[in-house]
Amino acid sequence: MGFIKAILMLIGALVIAGLLFAGVKFGGLIGQVTKLDSQAIPLYVKMFGTVLETGNAADGMVRRKKVNADVTNEDIKDTIESVASDGNMQVVGDVTMFDGSPLDSSGKKTKYTRIFSLCSRPIASKFLNYSKAYGAFMPCRIMLQEDDEGNRWLYTMDMGLMIHGGRELPKDMLTMAESVRDTVYAAMDKAAEGDF
Repeated sequence: MGFIKAILMLIGALVIAGLLFAGVKFGGLIGQVTKLDSQAIPLYVKMFGTVLETGNAADGMVRRKKVNADVTNEDIKDTIESVASDGNMQVVGDVTMFDGSPLDSSGKKTKYTRIFSLCSRPIASKFLNYSKAYGAFMPCRIMLQEDDEGNRWLYTMDMGLMIHGGRELPKDMLTMAESVRDTVYAAMDKAAEGDF
């Protein structure tokens, strides 16, 4: 009986030591987490769930939509331009990175890939003055890419973490960020469906 009691006391001591260590090591971290936007943790958990599922960090940071088969690539371009304009944004870039032809003498092809870049200069200026790091995510992009089965997909960055992943943005910037998100998502969704 004394042996079992000693083992239980040892386990209890280890648990208490572990809790004390965690409190010292992560106590400050927990305090900092409470300063974040209330949506931050659920968004990080969602992103991490996708990363665990796919094994690919990029998959956890994008939003994608399948393009209807009857929608042409030029229909997509026209819709993105129209929705961007309606949302006070401009298409500032349209680059066909790969047209499906072989890249070199091996004959290996890269599927059709085209990237549209959208921007609102006044909003970009406001965010760059707030933090230069936002510049690494500008302009907003929508990628059109064909998969191995010939289906086409539109991809863009999941903007949830950009908007809610840190401390709460000032109210005017939050409104601007949500406007950009809504415009880019609408351009992508309408383009995929051929909704002019």
